[in-house]
Amino acid sequence: MRSHNLFAALRAAFPSDLDLVAVETTAPDGTALNYTWRDLDHASARMANLLASLALPEGSRVAVQVEKSVEAMVLYLATLRAGCVFLPLNTAYQSSEIEYFIGNAEPAVVVCTPGNFGWVSKIAFTAGTQQVFTLGDDRTGSLLERAAHHADQHQPVARTADDLAAILYTSGTTGRSKGAMLTHGNLLSNAVMLKDYWGWVPGDVLIHALPIFHVHGLFVAIHAALLNGSKMIWLAKFEPKAAISAMARATVFMGVPTLYVRMLAEPGLTREAVQNMRLFISGSAPLLIETFTAWQQRTGHTILERYGMSETIMLTSNPYAADARYGGQDERRGATVGFALPGVGLRVVNDANQPLPVGEIGNIQVQGPNVFKGYWRMPEKTAEEFTPDGWFKTGDVGLVDARGYVSIVGRSKDLIISGGYNVYPAEVEAAINELPGVAESAVVGVPHPDFGEVGVAVLVARPGAQPDAEAIVAQLKIQLANFKIPKRCFVVAELPRNTMGKVQKNLLRAQYQSLFA
Repeated sequence: MRSHNLFAALRAAFPSDLDLVAVETTAPDGTALNYTWRDLDHASARMANLLASLALPEGSRVAVQVEKSVEAMVLYLATLRAGCVFLPLNTAYQSSEIEYFIGNAEPAVVVCTPGNFGWVSKIAFTAGTQQVFTLGDDRTGSLLERAAHHADQHQPVARTADDLAAILYTSGTTGRSKGAMLTHGNLLSNAVMLKDYWGWVPGDVLIHALPIFHVHGLFVAIHAALLNGSKMIWLAKFEPKAAISAMARATVFMGVPTLYVRMLAEPGLTREAVQNMRLFISGSAPLLIETFTAWQQRTGHTILERYGMSETIMLTSNPYAADARYGGQDERRGATVGFALPGVGLRVVNDANQPLPVGEIGNIQVQGPNVFKGYWRMPEKTAEEFTPDGWFKTGDVGLVDARGYVSIVGRSKDLIISGGYNVYPAEVEAAINELPGVAESAVVGVPHPDFGEVGVAVLVARPGAQPDAEAIVAQLKIQLANFKIPKRCFVVAELPRNTMGKVQKNLLRAQYQSLFA
């Protein structure tokens, strides 16, 4: 039986000359570093052999919360290679969040930054994890020390298309995060299709400027480059000047809207600076039409916006070239996320699950080989999120126009997407409501020129209490990841409610929508 291990497919696409440069980056001390394709192959083999030496149970999870580095990417490849399940965790997560993820996923191995070993290992060992390693962004840590003693050859473990490759936690609307289970088949089918749809050609070079604990940077960007045998210019931290400077040696850039806004603020962003570039892709958050137009005018390039989710990887995309399925249209249209990708079914339905006519706004549902297997250890939640005929309910609200272009107009669950990261108001509200002097709170998303959208917290004090808005925000910073923290906090006499007693968040959004204009 043919193995469907994703790593084997990526490895098969490496260039025949393994001594070519695969990744060009800079160490934290400023030293230039080059990694060859042979380096990626041998380093991932050593780490995979280390994992194999631990005699882990079948389907073991490897939970990873480390800073972005080439070694962290190699650890992802090694986990696939060893047949284990990769579990990336945002570096902003605090101890209570990590405690939940480790308790829920029960990883056999946890890898953290050297500086966090004390508190992370305590949580992990308490939860029953047997192995905790460290990995620094400066090529230090016990993971590399241990892996160095292992062989640099390794046969990828056979896997079926339906076997788990990764679990990505998505914040729950009730504050309980759900682990989206993605298979080798999900990830490979999406990567192969995008390679073709986005016109990857020999000689393409990708600027990798995204985090790697997130679908966009970990799967979409890395898989695309590896599957095309393309070099990556690896930016450990996004810095607009460095990204613009790298464009003379690159052809493809993937970013979230915030990155485009920051580059537009640089005088060095000119038509000459981007003349070698082939494609700019944006996703993970809505791209404001002002940003889309400003980029077009400044650079002569039209950003290709697309749409995906942790549960599905990529679902739609504006066309790179003419799409025969839609009458040969090749226009990239601002304020849309383009067409349903080849192999992806997309429909818009009403609350009774009936298909809506073209141009009518409703609930977006999807199906295809890229759609996840379900939520980790949540069979009821999984069943709830799929229709009886097998379509996944995205929770997004939108429409498909007469030409086939999809537009996302809102989110049925009040999701806030800030700088490309999902923020669920209920989780933040729960944390605020626990604080002294707070009776109740509401968190809404409002437009922001840099992040696309940010949270604003509105709270009511308990009788006799006088909570301080700035102190509330400061306390939240200790408890929650930074991207979840409301940018502003207001104390009011009462929250607006409808006749049923439900807080009218639409009125709060309207009240504060010009706060950052």
